[in-house]
Amino acid sequence: MATSAKQQLFAYLNVTGASQPSALPGRQEFTFLSKKTGLPQVWKWSGTGSIEQIIDLPDRVLEVHHSPSGKKTIVGMDHKGNEKQQLYILNENNSVADELVISPEHFHQFGGWSPDEQKIAYSSNRRHPGFFDVYILDLEKREEQVVFQVDGNCTPAGWTKDGKKLILNMPDTNIDQSYYLFDITSKAVTKIGKENTLARHNSIQLEVSGEGGFLVSDIGRETLGIQQFAFSKPAELKEFLAIENWDIEEVKLSPENSKLAYTVNEGGISQLGICELKGGGNFIIEKMPKGVFESVSWLNEDELVIGIKSAVHPGDIWKVSLAGRTVERLTFVGEAEDVEHLWMQPELCHFSSFDGLKVPYFLYGKKEHAQPVVIYVHGGPEYQIKAEFNPVIQFLAANGFAVAAPNVRGSMGYGRTYVKLDDVRKRMDSVADLKELADDLVVNHGVDRARIGIMGRSYGGFMVLAALTHYPEVWAAGVDIVGISHFKSFLENTGSWRRALREFEYGSLKEDIDFFEEIAPLNHTANITAPLLVFHGRNDTRVPVSEAEQLTADLKRQGKQVDLVIFEDEGHQTEKIENHIYMNTRIIEFMQKFL
Repeated sequence: MATSAKQQLFAYLNVTGASQPSALPGRQEFTFLSKKTGLPQVWKWSGTGSIEQIIDLPDRVLEVHHSPSGKKTIVGMDHKGNEKQQLYILNENNSVADELVISPEHFHQFGGWSPDEQKIAYSSNRRHPGFFDVYILDLEKREEQVVFQVDGNCTPAGWTKDGKKLILNMPDTNIDQSYYLFDITSKAVTKIGKENTLARHNSIQLEVSGEGGFLVSDIGRETLGIQQFAFSKPAELKEFLAIENWDIEEVKLSPENSKLAYTVNEGGISQLGICELKGGGNFIIEKMPKGVFESVSWLNEDELVIGIKSAVHPGDIWKVSLAGRTVERLTFVGEAEDVEHLWMQPELCHFSSFDGLKVPYFLYGKKEHAQPVVIYVHGGPEYQIKAEFNPVIQFLAANGFAVAAPNVRGSMGYGRTYVKLDDVRKRMDSVADLKELADDLVVNHGVDRARIGIMGRSYGGFMVLAALTHYPEVWAAGVDIVGISHFKSFLENTGSWRRALREFEYGSLKEDIDFFEEIAPLNHTANITAPLLVFHGRNDTRVPVSEAEQLTADLKRQGKQVDLVIFEDEGHQTEKIENHIYMNTRIIEFMQKFL
């Protein structure tokens, strides 16, 4: 790579942004997360418009939780990417993070402050690797108590307004979850919504009246809509608002409950809506920047902050003022004056797959003449590629490549039927979608059939390996990042808290071993003809590093062209800036060399 191109790539990879805004109650201030210093850390925006890092912690911050008064803050931090979050409480001036909930070998999922700020709830798998029990910690006495045991996964989602009950979230399948009302004294557990009915339930909000609240659900629907419930009749969900064909993803009540903000996912691009609960109005904020919205947080009854990112913007925090329906950018962390003028908006395209299914994809960097193309496959698999900034996609698109980012069958965002089209023994239909996409790019967009590369992370890494082994003639290069090479070994070695849920998606060790053997990339490495670049984190608790090691060892025994990079200080994500730069520099050089 020429020096000027290397400098440009470094500029792309050093770009960061701001995300996860969280308003400090009663103030015109909020915190957010940013990797400006190399790892996700906590920053604060004050009413003056300035930003400051409020504390420098030794590892990545995963979450920030302010108390109801805003006077206390808890942060979650893991160790070298292992996702085993520990909880720390910041002192009055945020200069010290005191250890609060520490058991380094275990996971901790924060579950909310009690209304009087004297206690917090959380869950942890201390009793058994696969079981997450619910704890309450008295902050003054520093005494913790197990209040609810469950032989499965469970996360507290908050306290009721009287402080006597917790809302618990428990997964039913890989995509379905249920909320329960748990009485701390009597230990009674009551489901919110219909018994024995599978559905996605997310983003629960409780009213200040203490009588009930709102959540999003796809019960009886293809897509997620807003449902209202009352604690007096918790089994009854009343549809409040739904958008035809699209998911409502997040809801947030204003402090006095006069308004309900909600975000709509329209094919990977967001809309922000407001319901006026006391006046009955419902409207979309038309002046929002085009992009993907996350983490709605109300500053007061008429102003809210929200994280916004797009294909050409790495992410910043914006304020919406409802009085004039105006939108104002508050942070400028995502600015990159040297290179941002080179970034491209994608074109939203579709192709018909082998069975006529209409599959959407974002296409970057399309030219009128033959050119190389990289297909970028998302993970999950219950995930959705959205119109979000990706430095590798943008650099490739700016340097002569086309890049296609598909939402193959099994992706979220297109209804319940679509997301289940790749379950268990339908797995390879989604891999066939990738082959059909390659054909569509050649026929309808003029890319060079001899120069098609593919890359993906996590489940997307499996998709890369499956594509290379089942359709070897299609691909000229492949990059697998923390991917699965055999579902049998993956399920045997992944965290036991994840295994049962993953089996709903992939199939079970008891019933589907024959199918795992049939499709496993590890069993078909002889078919691979394309050079392969593999990355993995040593501390990955989701997809064990053994998945990468067994694959590359097998390919090397055959004399195939493969290179494995293991980051000793990373987990499932690649968070440290130096590793991020090294990995993506290698990927760019690899694609330029072979495509």
